[in-house]
Amino acid sequence: MKLKYLFPLFIATVALTTSCADEESVTLLDEIQVSSSYVAIPEGGGSTTITVTAQDSWTAEKVTTEKNKVEWLTISSTTGSAGETELSFSAPSTIDGRTAEVLIHSGNKTQRINIIQGLTKISEARVAEVKAGPDGKTFRVSGVCTSIVNTEYGNWYLTDETGALYIYGTLDKKGGTKNFLSLGLEVGDEVTVEGPKSSYKGDPQMVNVTVIKINKSLVRVDSVENEMLPVEGGEFTAYLTCKGQGVSVEIPEDAKSWLSISSIQSAGTNAVVKFRAAANTGGDRSTILAFHTTDGSKDYTTETTLSQKGAIVKVTVAEFLAAAVGNTQYRLTGVITNISDATRGRLDLRDFSGETYVYGIQDFQNKGLKVGDIITIVGKRAAYNGNPQVGSAVLESVIPVTAATIAEVLTKTDSNQNYYMVTGEITSIADAVYGNLYLKDGGSEIYLYGCYPGYGATGDFRKNFLATKGIKVGDKLTVIATKSSYKEVPQLANGIYLSHESAQ
Repeated sequence: MKLKYLFPLFIATVALTTSCADEESVTLLDEIQVSSSYVAIPEGGGSTTITVTAQDSWTAEKVTTEKNKVEWLTISSTTGSAGETELSFSAPSTIDGRTAEVLIHSGNKTQRINIIQGLTKISEARVAEVKAGPDGKTFRVSGVCTSIVNTEYGNWYLTDETGALYIYGTLDKKGGTKNFLSLGLEVGDEVTVEGPKSSYKGDPQMVNVTVIKINKSLVRVDSVENEMLPVEGGEFTAYLTCKGQGVSVEIPEDAKSWLSISSIQSAGTNAVVKFRAAANTGGDRSTILAFHTTDGSKDYTTETTLSQKGAIVKVTVAEFLAAAVGNTQYRLTGVITNISDATRGRLDLRDFSGETYVYGIQDFQNKGLKVGDIITIVGKRAAYNGNPQVGSAVLESVIPVTAATIAEVLTKTDSNQNYYMVTGEITSIADAVYGNLYLKDGGSEIYLYGCYPGYGATGDFRKNFLATKGIKVGDKLTVIATKSSYKEVPQLANGIYLSHESAQ
């Protein structure tokens, strides 16, 4: 996730101490220049003017977000022609500092103008108030670290009694990035942070926050045994340090059917909690265990995750698409209909029930796979921008498919193991229900015993596919099938539809 937030505080402070009139002309681009790339508007309201020098016509636009439409800023003109133009920025008075960014486009070049009005004031708030606040405003908020997502950049969740807030990026004690671990922040710690509020795809968050204070939790998880339990179940042990008045834990609702507490033992500040997990007949599963203690007036908590391997669930593509995003492992078999990235193995996979996108297969470029091959993969139900896809896919098996003309197929030995991709014109349809028909290619013709909607079709799923797809005599049909014979007459058997071209 990449996110840009408007105008850091230290830049704003510099801008306030620099008069636009004193600043030299900024010449960053030949095509378009501005006399100042930083514009300060008085806190009491007013207007500031800069000069735009362009070689061609230009347009100006405010950078806005869903939570910050920058309606307080007025630009004297949003368009201009070649030459010099005076451009004014105006705003009414404000009791709180605010910032904005304006982009000036000319040709394929862009100049950025940073706008500031007044000093940014820090507002102490609860999580709900931060989430409801405008983008770009700086808040100070306190809560408990309930989950850490990334330990390099410092992405985590801060929670108080009003809700949870995502923190995207945490600065170290010197204001540096990518040094989150140096802070020593752990799940369960009480923490106060300060930084700008922003949004990502409409979801509120704070970006590159500064940690003001950390109050270490009185309970923490030092280590665990059997972090990933096997399919058959077993015992999970958590070793804790507890400086409060005893330790307690509850089984989460999502795990009560398969997880129980075996024992809780404590000696001094050390505690050992053991859990028993039942055998897993479904897919991979996990739960978050929260441990609690108190000092008599305040509660403290820490968390750890328990995971268990599951059986791989065999599904159709339609069943996979209907499943929830998660860590359950699914086995899918189908035909490769398109390869969008031959290096990473990004492709489309189709069976009789539907088609799904596969976001990469491990070591794909060494597998020699191609469109038409029938593959079995194991992966997780994932999604991108709400669109379903197979994530973390591993190739289990391949049935290679050989492209061949009808004349070439007629020379092949009968086998239900060898699959051919054959294209031909439909000359007649013998059975429209099951798709029995004749295909012709050049001077060769062959009988196709069954044309089905995709790999894995059985029973009624095999019926009436030609009518459903609108396939008729004269159309060019491409199928994947095996070579067989009936009463010593060669034929294609159990055809898997790949594509067709309608006759004009």
